[in-house]
Amino acid sequence: MEYLCETTSDEGFVQLLACNYLPHGYWFYVTGWIPEGKDPRRVDAKLIEKYRTNVSRAVRSRRKRLGYANLQYLRCGRFFVLIATHGAHRFFEEEAACIQDIRRVPLRFSGYSISYRRGNRTVDGKPDCRWHSHVEIDREWYKLLQARYGEAAIHDSIKQLVLRFFHFPFEPYAPIRRQMLKLLKMVNTVRHKAGLEVLPYTVLPLRRRVVRPFELAPRWTQVSRMERSPTHCGNGSLF
Repeated sequence: MEYLCETTSDEGFVQLLACNYLPHGYWFYVTGWIPEGKDPRRVDAKLIEKYRTNVSRAVRSRRKRLGYANLQYLRCGRFFVLIATHGAHRFFEEEAACIQDIRRVPLRFSGYSISYRRGNRTVDGKPDCRWHSHVEIDREWYKLLQARYGEAAIHDSIKQLVLRFFHFPFEPYAPIRRQMLKLLKMVNTVRHKAGLEVLPYTVLPLRRRVVRPFELAPRWTQVSRMERSPTHCGNGSLF
């Protein structure tokens, strides 16, 4: 059975973690970088074989009933993550010094901060006690965006600003939508004080695209992500 682990885009990597793995109890992780000079696919094969991530759904279900942990392995470029559920597994012994709990320590990847936490409020204003995947722009990246958009608020034309928001370099998960709204509010505040035309909220791309993680992204998608720097930020390394 072929085990797909190499995503072809940052968005696919984040989507698999947030939408497929975290809601199913994969909370304990180790991240790392594959050094230049090493073949990523050989490293993939080594880790998949070592931690038996390429088992069927039936085997995972049986292991869960017996109290054993299940693992998933995921890589984008040279950045990878091993992520596990509760239970007994050699992973927790051999990687004990590097393991993080995503409910306490967010996984940082390509400007995203990915965690699993309780909700705040439901739509009707009641406390939300359920757990949810939480994807936001990492704090340091968000500060850079604030500086960039704050400067552009004065120097860019309306058309340039609209395009800047249209090509926003992060997928609009709910927390990111709130960050985008704050950026737009900041831009409009600066422009209003300078006597310039403000932007409507309709310029924000608030609908998240569902991507195919293991297929090449369309060329226009790659262009719209050009403002973001290359993938970085790992919480640990196996090498």
